[in-house]
Amino acid sequence: MNDAWIADRMKHIDASGIRKAFDMAKSMKDPINLSIGLPNFDVADPVKAAAIDAIEHGLNAYTVTQGIPELRGRLQQLVDEQFHHADRQVLITSGSSGGLLLALCCVVDPGDEVIIFDPYFVMYRHLVTLAGGTSVLVETYPDFHLNVERVEAAMTARTKCVLVNSPSNPTGVVATADEMKALAELCRRRGVLLISDEVYRTFCFDRPFATPAAWNDEVLVVDGFSKSHGMTGWRLGYVHGPGRLIQEMAKLQQFSYVCAPSIVQYAGVVALDQDLTDQIDAYRRKRDAVVEALSDHFVLPYPEGAFYAFPRARGWETATEFVAEAIRRNLLIIPGNVFSQRDTHFRISYAVDDVTLRRGLDVLRSMAELRAG
Repeated sequence: MNDAWIADRMKHIDASGIRKAFDMAKSMKDPINLSIGLPNFDVADPVKAAAIDAIEHGLNAYTVTQGIPELRGRLQQLVDEQFHHADRQVLITSGSSGGLLLALCCVVDPGDEVIIFDPYFVMYRHLVTLAGGTSVLVETYPDFHLNVERVEAAMTARTKCVLVNSPSNPTGVVATADEMKALAELCRRRGVLLISDEVYRTFCFDRPFATPAAWNDEVLVVDGFSKSHGMTGWRLGYVHGPGRLIQEMAKLQQFSYVCAPSIVQYAGVVALDQDLTDQIDAYRRKRDAVVEALSDHFVLPYPEGAFYAFPRARGWETATEFVAEAIRRNLLIIPGNVFSQRDTHFRISYAVDDVTLRRGLDVLRSMAELRAG
């Protein structure tokens, strides 16, 4: 293989630390795996049946790039009822990550800056790099809440957009309505696009979810079915935002993903009718178990949503050192430097069965007690 064939941009894109943990789990014997953000509930039977029915009825061809009318129409109706914006259009994408890639490639020119909150989902910085932009990190330590003054201070003439994620991966922290309103109004005032990644909004346990699109009709919202409906491998997402941007994203999708998987789109229509109460309640209980087990042993910013917690590895030199010891005890977790410029915290995913979660929490408590002793 000739290294000269590889584009220079790839030197700035590392393999995902989360995927490394995923691969490691395959080689371990009965690992306690709290590393992967993968819902542990299966796709609902009616949704499976809808996909099978689509296959059997020959609905296997390309769809229109924007998405099948049945699904796009339903989502457009929901969006219109919630926001009442004069110009907010829906586009069906190949997963929420597909929506993010389309958005950044349509917005960011070489040299443009994208503000990202630290800690961040691992994909964000690499997508900005792929689009030719520069990531500008705004810290949210120690409580992981948004500080709009820090955002404004980070803005320059090159700032093209701000990317926000609530509920947050990796912290599980949920932005308040006041924080989202202030961020939305700042971006409107400064003429900066705000992209809101809301793929975890279903799992918001303690208070209503706040979207910045409620205060700024030019916000681009990215959402999907992966986390809420356990459809991670089905690759079904959607975005909604200003028509001009949606049109450009649809144009780029024609020459990249072409369309979201056809049979999955038909299943998505049925997925919209599923009651998710049981899944939400189950994950709220798991969150409560995590907080109860770890709060006395770690510095733990309260996780109000998603299915993650991001404790500080108190008493250890680095989170990487802590995670290495956890792996020696057959527990897979992710060091915080995968998501951050700091290496002080670690991420656990509680999207697992209760037995696995208890085993993992026992290991974490024993490690904390050993170091405290």
